[in-house]
Formats: sequence, C-alpha cells, structure tokens
Amino acid sequence: MILSASRRTDIPAFYTPWFMNRIREGFLLVRNPFNAHQISRISLLPSEVDAIVFWTRNPQMLMTHLDELDLLGYRYYFQYTITGYPKLLEHSVPRPHRAIATFSELSDRIGKDRVIWRYDPILLSNIVDLDEHKRLFKKIASMLEGKTSRVVISFADLYKKTERNLDVISELEYKDILHEQQSVLDLSSYMSEVASAHGMEIESCAEGLDLSQVGVSHGKCIDDALLMKLFGISLSERKDTGQRAECGCIKSVDIGVYNTCLHGCSYCYATYSQSSVLKNKAKHDPRSPFLIGGTEGVSTELLRPEVIQGSLF
Repeated sequence: MILSASRRTDIPAFYTPWFMNRIREGFLLVRNPFNAHQISRISLLPSEVDAIVFWTRNPQMLMTHLDELDLLGYRYYFQYTITGYPKLLEHSVPRPHRAIATFSELSDRIGKDRVIWRYDPILLSNIVDLDEHKRLFKKIASMLEGKTSRVVISFADLYKKTERNLDVISELEYKDILHEQQSVLDLSSYMSEVASAHGMEIESCAEGLDLSQVGVSHGKCIDDALLMKLFGISLSERKDTGQRAECGCIKSVDIGVYNTCLHGCSYCYATYSQSSVLKNKAKHDPRSPFLIGGTEGVSTELLRPEVIQGSLF
C-alpha cells in the first residue's frame, strides 16, 4: 500500500503532530470525502506501508521526525511545491528563499532523487504573466540545481469553485492558458530547456496535452518506476482509477481531508472556502484517529490500536 499524504491538504506543514501520533498508534481513520458515514481504517504498520508520498509546501515540522520514520523502517519521498507567486495568490506559504532553503536542507538529508520540485499550478494572469512565469521558473531552478533530479509542471484547472475564489480578488485578471495552445507550448518549451540546463528531468502532471514535442513527458507523481529505483519496490503498474483520466499515478490511499489547508492559495482545487478551512481546523484534535473530528459513535473495533510483537509503538 502506498500512502498519499496528501493531495487534499498539507499534512507536513500543518498536521505533523497528528501524523506522528498516528504512526505511533499504528493506524488512522479516514472518512470518504463524498460519504462521511463511510469510514476506512488504514493500518500504518511499516510491514503494510510500502512507501509514503508527502505533498507539501513546507516540510520543516516533519523534518524533525525523519529519524524516527527511518528507524521504524518507513520509505518515503516528497512532492514539494515552490512557485514564488505573490501573496495576493498565495496568502500564507513560505516565501521563495525560505522554501528553497528548506528544500535544500531536506535534499541534503534524504537525497535529491527523493525531493521532487513542483511548479504548479501554472495560472496565467495579469499578476503572473507568461514572462513572469519564465522568470520565476528560471530563478527557482537555478537555486535548486543539484538539489533535485525532477521538476513537475501542471496548468491550473479552472473549476467553478476555483473561479469563485479567484473572482473575489478585484485586482486579478486571469485566463485559462489551456485555451492558448501556443502559449502552453512556448512556456513548456522554455521550462524544458531551463530544467535541462540545471540537471532536471521535466514532467507534466495530469495533462491531456502531449508536450513531448517540447521535451516534457507525461509523469506519474506516485510513480512505480521511481519507487523501484529508490527502494527496490516492485509494485503493480495499475493506474489509480480514483484520479482524473489524465493522471498517470499508480494506486494509493490518500489520508487527507479537503478544506483543511491553511496556506490560503486562491487557486487551490482542494479548498472550497477559507471559512470552511477555519471551521475544520477548529475541529482538529492531534490525538484523534481522524484528521478532523473526534470518535463519537465510532465502533470500538475501528479504534483498536495496532500491535507489533505484543507492544504498541
């Protein structure tokens, strides 16, 4: 089993104490995001977790626990987003120089192949236009040279909830870059050249467009080939049918909850509203097996801690 932690929220940045408590207890509980009454119990025993993929903008808090994860035998790598957008779009993310410093520290700690840089989503606007994307990408790539082997790009999906959140920013004028194929090819080609110049492979994430003509291949963020390379793990290549059709990821179990990330990115597909985030955060208990909420009404069988050789973690 591959744990995804998480596409739905930034667990390393905001919920590390909860995550480590769950690691020590050996299990967690997840509600189906579309049916709150459907609860899954996920074992976290090292023998049952093939690897963990962390998705984050700030892993600093989790980094203090990597020795413990290593000692317990967990295998993991990071999908680490750095875009450098202004605070108008990313209210509370670490600023680029700080994020890059943390990225470099993490890379030095676990190896550059286990920290993947994400420049996504690419949102085209009057605030970050095509030239500014090129400037930001080149600047970040130059500062991450030698610290990662791969960069992942994707273009913003303008869902109705995303447009609603963007529309409240009066100064912002945005457009769907996917409707401007020449701009997509121009930017992708430039990024491909910059990535290569700084020793990085470049891949796209969940894009229907074929960008191979400009050197960008379709990627897998949860990648069976990478897991084999890093850890010698042989896994089924079966696509995760729970993801979008364009997504190449293999099957994983996501342990996050929507509407819980406090970074405040206006374009985020996993956040419907900031008020929902704050309401959910108020329900968070780091001692609960659920990321959000307590265990009232949950059967005792689901709450039974996992045991290794007669002893709890």
